[in-house]
Amino acid sequence: MRVLKNLFEKNKQWAGKIKEFDPDFFTKLSKQQNPEFLWVGCSDSRVPANEIVDMMPGEIFVHRNIANLVIHTDLNCLSVIQYAVEILKVKHIIVCGHYGCGGIKAAMDNRDHGLIDNWLRNIKDIYRFYQDRIDLLSEEKDRIDLLCELNVVEQVANICHTTIVQRAWKSGQELAVHGWIYSIEDGILKDLDVCTTNLDEISQTHRIG
Repeated sequence: MRVLKNLFEKNKQWAGKIKEFDPDFFTKLSKQQNPEFLWVGCSDSRVPANEIVDMMPGEIFVHRNIANLVIHTDLNCLSVIQYAVEILKVKHIIVCGHYGCGGIKAAMDNRDHGLIDNWLRNIKDIYRFYQDRIDLLSEEKDRIDLLCELNVVEQVANICHTTIVQRAWKSGQELAVHGWIYSIEDGILKDLDVCTTNLDEISQTHRIG
């Protein structure tokens, strides 16, 4: 129970398969990481970033939390973004939500969930912003799915409003922020047609300096 031997066995099998394909893979990987992508996704175990886009270790830098939120007081998330943008020089930041998100559902059900309610309040604020549009839908599933999409849109905006991203754009760094959503039911990604690439594409209110 303490050792979880089955996971160590699976690790050996996984490493062995990769070495069969490329004997020098781990040697090369250990010397550097040079990903072009930062993935900000949900902690849901059914939404593994690398596997969804069929990428190997070293190709995508990942931050995950409940409901893929980017909150301006979350130093963990902001530190990941800063490292990705300023040190790794990623060219793309992808916010990827997913339909049927448990965090979105919990934010909508008006029950006491304990500590996590402080986190989910950020989703409740998004619902408040778009309540008229969301409440037009008669089916609960449709309302939740729309809020999942709108949450991604708002997190893309939150990333673009950070001083980290705005400094990068001011310096001429090539950087695009994208909003995607994933369907667990069929494994397919959907582009929400939200892509911001420079300061001119965000509101004057949120521009810094």
